[in-house]
Amino acid sequence: MQYNEQLLKNHLTEILNIPSPTGYTDKIMQYIKKDLSSENILFTETNKGALIISINGNNDSYQRTFSAHVDTLGAMVKTIKNSGTLSLVPIGGFMMNSIDGENCTVSTLCGEDYTGTVQTIKPSVHISGDEARELKRSPENMQVILDEKVFSKEDVEKLGINVGDIISFETRTRITEKGFIKSRYLDDKASVSILLFVIKYLINNKIQLPYTTNFYISNYEEVGHGARAALPKNTKEFIAVDMGAPGLDQNSSEYCTCICAKDSSGPYDYTLRKKLIDLCKANNIPYKVDVYPHYSSDASAALGSGWDIRTALIGPGVFASHAYERTHMDSIFATVDLVLKYCVEI
Repeated sequence: MQYNEQLLKNHLTEILNIPSPTGYTDKIMQYIKKDLSSENILFTETNKGALIISINGNNDSYQRTFSAHVDTLGAMVKTIKNSGTLSLVPIGGFMMNSIDGENCTVSTLCGEDYTGTVQTIKPSVHISGDEARELKRSPENMQVILDEKVFSKEDVEKLGINVGDIISFETRTRITEKGFIKSRYLDDKASVSILLFVIKYLINNKIQLPYTTNFYISNYEEVGHGARAALPKNTKEFIAVDMGAPGLDQNSSEYCTCICAKDSSGPYDYTLRKKLIDLCKANNIPYKVDVYPHYSSDASAALGSGWDIRTALIGPGVFASHAYERTHMDSIFATVDLVLKYCVEI
């Protein structure tokens, strides 16, 4: 299929650059609501702030629901130190060495943003030598150095910074001429962009769907309870669109859509997985099937809360997940293809 590639790239870049660590997703949800409203696309909002976009189909009693999550990794101010630096506590499961030396922004409750850098407590080899090199990158050994002339806890508090303020990390988003996308938080903003693209494609092309199809934009996936509640009640099939994870001993790829057979929450529905694979084969969609030992999804959360649904997990292959990530436009559009083909499949 032919798609407007630049449109998706623009959307993805904008979404990636709106900070949205779990618990701090109002800004990105406002962006998405404004974007949908500009094209007269209706949505509902759950009590937790998730968005649901529904497109009516011929069969309303048997519904399909796709999900993707806007919440990302990040951190929170844990302590304001007497030196004027900030200790932090992670939001979500990332390796601390992946943020060593990264630029960041501290967002206060009063709406102010302050820039800084994440450093270890021994950041200079000229001072600490091998102790700096060998220091374990763990939360207690990391701190935020603010780009402000602060020399004490009181100086920091005068800025309005307090314990509990959100810390977001610079995304360093790059899209190369050869189609590589490098950024933090491709997990799962790449998939959010895919679903928004699909929604507009279906509506603008007036494609008639065999089943009412919902698109659930989740905002608490990284902490495990994103899709535990408020799914459309007639949902029978739930497909989480999240990242595939290429890497050591894995089958996933940055150039395909990835279909998960099993993750840490257990196997996904066999029949649904086979249907997705058959669609890829029939439509020449590049795909890989994989197993992820340290992974769960919004589909896992939905099953864990007792929803009687069939579930699947698909998504673009994202290398170096939960660090500085990378994927390719081939993987993005392979996933677009698969979602669209499934939407019209009887």
